[in-house]
Amino acid sequence: QVRLVESGGGLVQPGGSRRLSCTYFGSAFSIYGMRWYRQAPGKEREWVAYISSTGNKNYAESVKGRFTISRDNAKNTMDLQMNSLKPEDTAVYYCNVDIRGIGYWGQGTQVTVSS
Repeated sequence: QVRLVESGGGLVQPGGSRRLSCTYFGSAFSIYGMRWYRQAPGKEREWVAYISSTGNKNYAESVKGRFTISRDNAKNTMDLQMNSLKPEDTAVYYCNVDIRGIGYWGQGTQVTVSS
């Protein structure tokens, strides 16, 4: 059984920063690649960033250079450091892991970028 719990969302001003965390409850966290997705109001869920089990990282073009994904295998956590936030970054942010073809999702954490 795998469970993901996101935290760290909130209201932030444009240009500000926010750090999201995802805690993985289950076994063998270190062997899985992990992803962040987001879903803005009225839009489809979109992929944001990926980190492999060995620490390789990929980002969506819309966040490249502003967001940084990281993981701590000792704590079973994955983070998303978000800098230079824009109003268009407003969304519910979800963490995700695919295990043997099954996708697991957290409940999401709301990030609102507004003055």
